[in-house]
Amino acid sequence: MFGIFGTGLGHYVPLIAYLGFWIMALVSLGGKPLLGLYYMIPFLPYRTMRNHFFDFPLGASVLTILVIAVIMGAIIHGKSLPKSKLYMIWLIFGVYLYLSMWIGVALGNAPAPLWLSDVNFVTWKDYMLIPLVFVAASLVIEDRRAIRMVIILIAISLLFIDRASLMESMTRTWTNFDENKRDAGPLAYGANQTGAFLAQFAMFFWGCVQFIKQKKKKVLGYTLVAVTLLAMMYTFSRGAYLAVLFGVLVLGLLKDRKLLLVLGVFLLIWQSVVPTPVRERVTMTENSSGQLEASAQSRVDLWENAEKSILQSPIVGNGFATFQMGEHVDNLKDTHNWYVKVLVETGIIGLIMVFCMLQQLFALSYRLFRRGSDPLYQGLGLGLLLASCACVVANFFGDRWTYLEISGPLWVLAGAAVRATQLVAPGSVQESGSINSTDAIDPYLAYR
Repeated sequence: MFGIFGTGLGHYVPLIAYLGFWIMALVSLGGKPLLGLYYMIPFLPYRTMRNHFFDFPLGASVLTILVIAVIMGAIIHGKSLPKSKLYMIWLIFGVYLYLSMWIGVALGNAPAPLWLSDVNFVTWKDYMLIPLVFVAASLVIEDRRAIRMVIILIAISLLFIDRASLMESMTRTWTNFDENKRDAGPLAYGANQTGAFLAQFAMFFWGCVQFIKQKKKKVLGYTLVAVTLLAMMYTFSRGAYLAVLFGVLVLGLLKDRKLLLVLGVFLLIWQSVVPTPVRERVTMTENSSGQLEASAQSRVDLWENAEKSILQSPIVGNGFATFQMGEHVDNLKDTHNWYVKVLVETGIIGLIMVFCMLQQLFALSYRLFRRGSDPLYQGLGLGLLLASCACVVANFFGDRWTYLEISGPLWVLAGAAVRATQLVAPGSVQESGSINSTDAIDPYLAYR
């Protein structure tokens, strides 16, 4: 991975990056927590990079330590959270998930969630890092300049993920689809997870670029979207394909009606324009005898088993993080539908909390898109809305929500959107430091 540096120093990159986490933790506690957030953003999705830290002391925990340091540094230096219902929803949901694990203990489905040796407790701990990232971002992103920098850093992170995905895909011959050739990808959890990530952020930047006026930057934005869609295509994730199609539909309805025509034409001719292995992947839901192929059949079997589990405890579920401990079809540890998984493990109560969270996320992004007067904020709002739409669709095909690598950057952007909503209020300060008078008069010139 690190041979690309060509200097013989690539071997030391993980060590340098690891030490950077400790330095930025001290910097954050010392009064510059925003720099800590900037540093962690590229590492959120790049799990294969972070895996190299495991060779060093506390290497598996340096990201958590930095997130906590950013939050503590922000609080120590008097920073406060902008108003949002999402904080309370996450708090209630997190507490409920922990109590839900004890329900699993009472039902005999899991061990007591007390130690890091308990897989259910570790699952909960890792999941709760996502709302902590959201809180950290909301605390330290305080002005327009910081929002712009966060978007730029996520774009750079996405470019690295694109590069890693494409380089891996291009090392294989794809005359026909072959499941054995699919790679786990830079997120380290599988091609479907990488596909979901790429679908989300292709749609995010597709939304952002709608409000860029400078031609050179608009071209750069569309190039990033195109490269990301290409990388996503070669993950061969059918869920990611549908997520993008739905995102384009929403974008066409909300902003660019020409896309509806393009989408319609594409759906009519797609089999003649996409590569052969992609076409084979999409159409392989049935075999030559008309029966479901193995992947699709295993999902149907899982959902049938999940239905029985739901009926046993429909209100509170069987306990958070218990599904992975049971015996299922093909030894699978996921329901291949996050909403089904939520219902199985946390019941109707957990599903209602999830829907409340999603509703608030959609409301936040749509409100910023419609009410923002600054193109940067409008692009952030529309992009976040489209990414959320892609996320909702992708999660019908598996758990793409509880992975920090996929959801972490999304919640950084949600934190930026919460702050932007506050900044568009009358009398708010748009950007720290002096602002060029031309920028203040014409926000379109300020989007640079």
